Amino acid sequence: MTDPFSLLPLAVASREGTVDDMSAVALVAAGITLLQRAAPLVRALAGRRAALLLPTSPQVLTALAATEGRGVVLINPLASPFEVAYQLHDADVGAVLTVASLAARLPPGTVHVVLDDVPRTATLVTNAGSRTIDLGSHVALDLVGDIDAPGSEEEAAIVYTSAMEGRPLGAIVSHRNLLTNARATIEAATLDRGDRALAALPWSHLFGLVISGVAPLLAGATVHTMPRYHPARALELLEGKAITLFVGVPAMYVSMLGMLQRRGAPLRAPALRLCICGGAPLSPALQEQWLATTGIDLRQGYGLTEASPVALFNAIDRPNAIGSLGTSYPGVEVAVRDQRTFAPLSDGTVGEICIRGETVFRGYVAAPRAAPPAGLEVRDGWLRTGDLGVRAPDGYFRFSGVAKAMFTRNGFNIYPREIEQAIAEMGSVARVRATGIPDAAKEHEIAVEVSGDVTESEVRSWCEQRLSAYKQPASVVIVA
Repeated sequence: MTDPFSLLPLAVASREGTVDDMSAVALVAAGITLLQRAAPLVRALAGRRAALLLPTSPQVLTALAATEGRGVVLINPLASPFEVAYQLHDADVGAVLTVASLAARLPPGTVHVVLDDVPRTATLVTNAGSRTIDLGSHVALDLVGDIDAPGSEEEAAIVYTSAMEGRPLGAIVSHRNLLTNARATIEAATLDRGDRALAALPWSHLFGLVISGVAPLLAGATVHTMPRYHPARALELLEGKAITLFVGVPAMYVSMLGMLQRRGAPLRAPALRLCICGGAPLSPALQEQWLATTGIDLRQGYGLTEASPVALFNAIDRPNAIGSLGTSYPGVEVAVRDQRTFAPLSDGTVGEICIRGETVFRGYVAAPRAAPPAGLEVRDGWLRTGDLGVRAPDGYFRFSGVAKAMFTRNGFNIYPREIEQAIAEMGSVARVRATGIPDAAKEHEIAVEVSGDVTESEVRSWCEQRLSAYKQPASVVIVA
């Protein structure tokens, strides 16, 4: 029998951390109770996957526990109804766990559970109607097992990414992938029970979920969540909640620095000891400005969904190398290889960053009997990232650009082909081209050039229906 602590939600509860002053044990127990008391949910999930359409919140722990260890699709709350429907269909999802404010984005007739009142009650909605399920009388978890058990090889999460060819692909990661990466985070960031993490990134993406959620809780720490990031609110929480760990993307640090400058007062967060940045290239100027303004190092890391997610980091026990991605994560091998021959390259030579270890993903969701979808390749155990870098003799890596067709905006990956394909589906469009425009605050803005019998407002309206909020073009130009 599988050790219960080899499953992500039970492992997360094992150290008795808290999320927004709620016990992780109680939140996970509520999810198990939900599954026991909701027979229609069990039937809807029989042989199928579940999905989470949730903001960063305590409800995520309950939802993960209610899926009985099966793979769950993590859907970004900013996704459009069209994208939600696509992911549910592509991954063969039987039921969705969500909150009332997001339930309207689900296709009509979708079996779903509304978790606003967790851990007290939940509302199950089916075609037969809705009913409230009492979760408050559950008995606290009393599980026996090895709390340091290796994660199960079963599916844990599916995250849609890698839309280089125009269609997002569901990357499958296992319980072992995620728990291995979270435990490496505890080691590299020296997390312990006394830490207080501010989770301001979406937990629908692995960077936010693992680094600001799973890892702190596995260390027995306290987590405070921000369902929606705002710089003023982030600074308020950093100063008022004795936060020790903040994880963000470059745009977040830019916005907080701007807020500090406007208010004309220094950051008053003496407990804050560690600031981590990832999701997009971090400029040395921003690192230096953050250190000069706050007195705290801004430590950069590197990873991607298919690596579950972190592979490189400026670990606490080593000097923070400004402009560097850091060194290999504990238990992860990182190498630079020739893009054409795949041969290992010597230090100082630019090539493709490749990753090997127990955090490499299990492949993409594929329909039965269909050819595997295109995406990032795993060759001889090495994940080919499509990113370029160079390794120094001291083991530190530096980013040198991307070979795959993508750029970042506010830390989110933007795939031009996905935007082009969505707009091309308008009946009157003859040609479309999407590009990234460098932007100091957001990394890039999105520009599209459209040829056809359409107006700018029609293109914008179409994009709002079909694409996530962060994929909306800033510039739309109609050409003859």
